[in-house]
Amino acid sequence: MSTLTLTKKRLFEGVWEGLLTVEGNAAALPKLDVTHQEQPIAGVQMMDSKDGKGWHITIPIPTTVVADGVQTILIRDIASGETLETVTIIAGEALADDIRAEVDLLRAELDMLKRAFRRHCLETT
Repeated sequence: MSTLTLTKKRLFEGVWEGLLTVEGNAAALPKLDVTHQEQPIAGVQMMDSKDGKGWHITIPIPTTVVADGVQTILIRDIASGETLETVTIIAGEALADDIRAEVDLLRAELDMLKRAFRRHCLETT
């Protein structure tokens, strides 16, 4: 069993960068699911980190994600379905607080839970 941790390094020139580390036994490169509104993000790259203790992740932010309102990109571990990190982009009118980002994230997580529950119901019948 292993535990994945994804740590944001920076968002620069339209590319989100992070470090994925694993605690425990990791025999292979973990597989990630990176989505925006349940659509996969293309161009995600994973490379061994320089210190050999994880993987350097780069995610290019597509221009289609940059739009008025709140946009959330989810980064999940495919094996466990766990959300490792989120990238929230707020554009357009200035927001007094980030409640819209939280609602968008809750909607995305609720959709993920609904899919998992439906899958569970199908498997147990």
